[in-house]
Parts: sequence; C-alpha cells; structure tokens
Amino acid sequence: MNKTVHELQDQFRQLRLAETAEELPQLLREAEKSSWTYLEFLESITRYELAKREAKSLEKRMKWARFPFVKSLDEFELKGQNVLTARQLSQLRELSWLEQQYNLILLGPPGIGKTYIAIGLGLEAVYKGFNVYFATMGELVQLLKSEEYLNKSKVQLKRIRNADLVIIDDLMYMAMDQREANLFFHLINHLYERSSIILTSNKSPDEWGNLIGDQGITTAILDRLLHRVEVIHGGENEESHRMKNRKSIFSAKV
Repeated sequence: MNKTVHELQDQFRQLRLAETAEELPQLLREAEKSSWTYLEFLESITRYELAKREAKSLEKRMKWARFPFVKSLDEFELKGQNVLTARQLSQLRELSWLEQQYNLILLGPPGIGKTYIAIGLGLEAVYKGFNVYFATMGELVQLLKSEEYLNKSKVQLKRIRNADLVIIDDLMYMAMDQREANLFFHLINHLYERSSIILTSNKSPDEWGNLIGDQGITTAILDRLLHRVEVIHGGENEESHRMKNRKSIFSAKV
C-alpha cells in the first residue's frame, strides 16, 4: 500500500500537483476514516490543490506589489479626516472603478492618509486577484532611467506595464528633466486604458507643468490621467476647468 501511495505521489508531482502529492497520505487517512466515496475523495483533492494554488498566487501578488507596509482599510480612521466619507470609501473598496480602468488622484498635504488609502485599496485589489505594483515617484524615475542597462529594472518595469493597478506615491515631489519627463510620459501612455493608476501628490495637477518643465508633455500626461478619474482632495484646493469636466467615479453608475 505504501509503495502505491509513493507511486501516486510521484505521479502527482509529474502533473505539477506538488502540494497534493505532499498531502496525499493525510487525505487518504481522512478518506478512510470518513468513508468518503470516490467522488468525495476527488472533490477533496481538487479543493485542496485549488486552495494551495490560490494561497501561492496571493503570496506572489503580495511580493510583486512591493507595498512599503501592509494595513487594511478596516483600520483606517475615518473620523477626523476630510479625505473620504464612509460611503465613498465603501464604494472605492468595491473596485468597480478598477474593473472599468478609472484612475484615482489623491491630493493634499502630508499626513492626511493619502498613501494609507492608496495601499489599502491596493491590498483589496491583490486579495481579489488583481496584479498591483507600488512605487514612489523617485523609485519609478530611477527604474525608467536604468531600464536600458539594468536587468532588475527591466523586470520591475515589465511587472509595472503588466499590472492591473499601478500606485505612484509622492507624484511630482521633485522637478524632472527632459529625459525623465519623456520616459514618464511613455509609461503613462502605455498604461493608458490598459491599467488603472492611483497617484498621491501634494501638488495639484495645475502645478505639475512647472515640475515637468514641458507644457506639451504635461498636457499629454494629464489628458491620459484625467480621461476617467476621481480626484480626491484632502485639503483646500481649487479645481481647474479640466478637472471639473472629467469623468468621475462617484457621479458614474458603477
């Protein structure tokens, strides 16, 4: 009997069912103890393998997301902040905006929870099977500038370009030169209508042109980012004409 079990384990491994192969002796004991039918035993094997695969997939998605910290939105204190209402946060957590490839821009001074909200929504997306990538603006610029000669940067940017959701933290915290602005535009252009983007910034989009330095590139970036977007203010900010006429998540039927 033991020889037969070992042979079955080897066959499971050949079928790339390594988790089930390891668990097979225990599953057989449970089947004998509970007098499972053949169908019940097969269902048990299938459920076990699927659960293990999903756990491994979740682990991989979490690793690839590169979150600087992991905190659920369940822990986010809504009282005392003016970024989101409870209703808005609940709507965002449904992720309909992500399925429809909307973007989010979280604006306001430091310390109001922009990064927390962005990571919290990113976690929700990871748990629901989406591929997510988090990077600060500084990290992203360095990846773009070194892609030509660093394999590590190529790998990371490939993940960014294939992600369902890209989170860019501290957008426009520093000025860009012409090359950096062009590289950033080409990335945004690639992600446009392929992925959703969450941006956090303490600078209003009306100020981005001063930091990018090229009005043409700034306009092209804004046109893509603001096509379908929700701009969430965590402070006193006046909306530009472009933002007032954007397509909004909260006013849309999602």
